[in-house]
Amino acid sequence: MLIIKNGRVIDPQSHFDKVADMLIEDGKVLEIAETIERADAQVIDATGLVVAPGLVDVHVHFREPGQTHKEDIHTGALAAAAGGVTSVVMMANTNPTISTVETLREVLTSSSKEDINVHTVATITKNFDGENLTDFDALLANGAVAFSDDGIPLTNAGVLRNAMKLAKKHDVLLSLHEEDPNLNGILGLNENIAEKHFHICGATGVAEYSMVARDVMIAYETGAKTHIQHLSKAESVKVVEFAQSLGAKVTAEAAPQHFSRTEDLLLTKGANAKMNPPLRLESDRLAVIEGLKSGVISVIATDHAPHHPDEKNVTDLTQAPSGMTGLETSLSLGLTHLVESGHLTLSQLLEKMTINPARLYKLDAGYLAEDGPADIVIFDPNADREVSSHFASKACNSPFVGDKLKGQVKYTICKGQIVYQADESM
Repeated sequence: MLIIKNGRVIDPQSHFDKVADMLIEDGKVLEIAETIERADAQVIDATGLVVAPGLVDVHVHFREPGQTHKEDIHTGALAAAAGGVTSVVMMANTNPTISTVETLREVLTSSSKEDINVHTVATITKNFDGENLTDFDALLANGAVAFSDDGIPLTNAGVLRNAMKLAKKHDVLLSLHEEDPNLNGILGLNENIAEKHFHICGATGVAEYSMVARDVMIAYETGAKTHIQHLSKAESVKVVEFAQSLGAKVTAEAAPQHFSRTEDLLLTKGANAKMNPPLRLESDRLAVIEGLKSGVISVIATDHAPHHPDEKNVTDLTQAPSGMTGLETSLSLGLTHLVESGHLTLSQLLEKMTINPARLYKLDAGYLAEDGPADIVIFDPNADREVSSHFASKACNSPFVGDKLKGQVKYTICKGQIVYQADESM
């Protein structure tokens, strides 16, 4: 039995926001009240802290199977807990990809051993071939929560349309990575800085927003639930807004890096600031923020993409893999660049990091209520932190190392158990 006392309890689902105590037992929230006293309970004093639903990150890469030198499910889960995340959805670009029931079962068996809730998508097409659809029926029956070929855009519109029809039949979500390879140069470097500083053709904006436009209109025609991943361009936000105005079942996410910094970060942080889609212009960063404020973008997800240091530490930036580790900085980046900057309230930020992504993937998570899951993050929203290179993740490829940010996770509780506690000596 555990009591969290005197914390500011915020539940974005019910809009509850007041100082209260919380009683936890057997993995559930038993009671939320002004004062709770139990002589036999462990007590966490949350005076001055926020008590919120555990964060839900629906876009992570845990690299298992096949790339565990970068990350594995266990270290990914540790990184999530350190960042206040109690539920994740893994992407399927593993080796082999999660295209078969056999691989899916292997991944879920490994996931079931972790202290947090680890879910996974399966691929839309077999081994990311872009042509042959996977067995949606069998994969859903064996635990897949959605479908995505994240990392490899679906260039064949006919295949995508068939996938959307199948997804609508099953009332399941498709999550899409939108970068048309026929319109792109070197990935991970925005076209402006690529041309000016590296004298190459980089990742173009039109590669993103033209594919977004195609796909949201196919979603409109089919009625499929379609989620646009990691929007980075101002035009993409407008396109999604238009599709939503037509009644399309289209949602979108933003990654913390895209509302926090711009392409200039490449000049100081090098390969650690190389990602797909790339960091863009200040006008794009502000447009993503406006999309979050308006609700066009309803989800914040990290696209946690760990890489081994040797892979990032290469002389030629164009040869480095794209991606950054993000689970352990996402809450602080939101607090710093959205809440402290006055763009979102704390409750609005939490909504996009808890209940909205949970609803999207039909997860029993992201809320605080009596008889609900005891998945909780306790954090100090006003604490100053300097991002260290010592992560719970196997990887440290973050361009935010050394940055001074707001917010410090103090405890992460999942299924009623403390799965992370900050080292106060650090």
